[in-house]
Amino acid sequence: MRTLIVGIGALGGLIAARMQASGCSVWLATRNAESALALRRSGLRVTGVGGDVTVKVPDIAALDNYLAGSSFDLIVLATKAQDAIDTAPRLAGLLGAGGVLLPIQNGGVSQLLADRFGVERVLGGLSNLGATMPAPGVYEQRNAGHLLIGELGGRKSARAERVSRWLGRGVEVRVTPNLPGAIWSKLLLNCSVTTLGAIAGRTMRRYINLPEGRELFDRTYAETLLVARATGARPEPMIVDPVPPEWNGQITRGAEHDAWIGQILKAYGDLKPSMLQDFERGRRTEIDFINGYVVNLGRQLKIPTPLNEAIVETVQAITGRHLASGPVLLTRILAGAR
Repeated sequence: MRTLIVGIGALGGLIAARMQASGCSVWLATRNAESALALRRSGLRVTGVGGDVTVKVPDIAALDNYLAGSSFDLIVLATKAQDAIDTAPRLAGLLGAGGVLLPIQNGGVSQLLADRFGVERVLGGLSNLGATMPAPGVYEQRNAGHLLIGELGGRKSARAERVSRWLGRGVEVRVTPNLPGAIWSKLLLNCSVTTLGAIAGRTMRRYINLPEGRELFDRTYAETLLVARATGARPEPMIVDPVPPEWNGQITRGAEHDAWIGQILKAYGDLKPSMLQDFERGRRTEIDFINGYVVNLGRQLKIPTPLNEAIVETVQAITGRHLASGPVLLTRILAGAR
């Protein structure tokens, strides 16, 4: 499949390197001239889980350079959510007959793109590949994770299987018949683990042991799950069962719940939240597509989301340099939402 990967950050670079190392040529698009230059000079280098590889860079250019006469069977969007939306208008001319757009994104990005291009042109994707990019063209794979892809309508399809087999030559890929449920399962964790860790300025393991950290995690997760279920989605097990033990519309504390938290900690407890890295580098975050997505759906469904609203406001204040990350903000969010 003639494949274009848009975005060569941690995820896009890892996929590209693994595909090239397996003998599958791909094309790369980036708007970061510094990264493009570094990759042309030194190639793509991956260390960590899955083995160390260094490969020559395939064709790499700014996206606009591909617009004249280029046609692709598969376009993988491995950018930030807002960048995916911003890039979308320029992608239509790049998809060949029967071509597929595969955004690997959080929240409702896949559906927004399907509304623009038509559901017949879009698959949805998620990633639990732990990857970092210490420097342009240098990537570290932190776990033996995989990509999860599927149809937005929640069914199996031949094209999803075909894309899975192709990308599976480089990284592990699984096909799900319940992509909407999988999207919500990841969103539940992103709204609590990732965002709260970024606000606290620490990993989940370091904030969950704080009384205010545990309370805010539990209540945010519960609030988000109520919205998920109201949409009709069936969140499916990923790292853990998405429905906490003894769920009755709110979190029930106890030994089973502690064990459930322990499973999440095992997978995510020591990972530095990507949103915290965004704060540190002065980049815009994906908050509008994570907790903000839940807030918007809550309004449509008339379900109150005071914690998610307060979290969005706090992240926006940190991004605007009006607040600094720290555990005290967890207490502030709880106090404001009571």
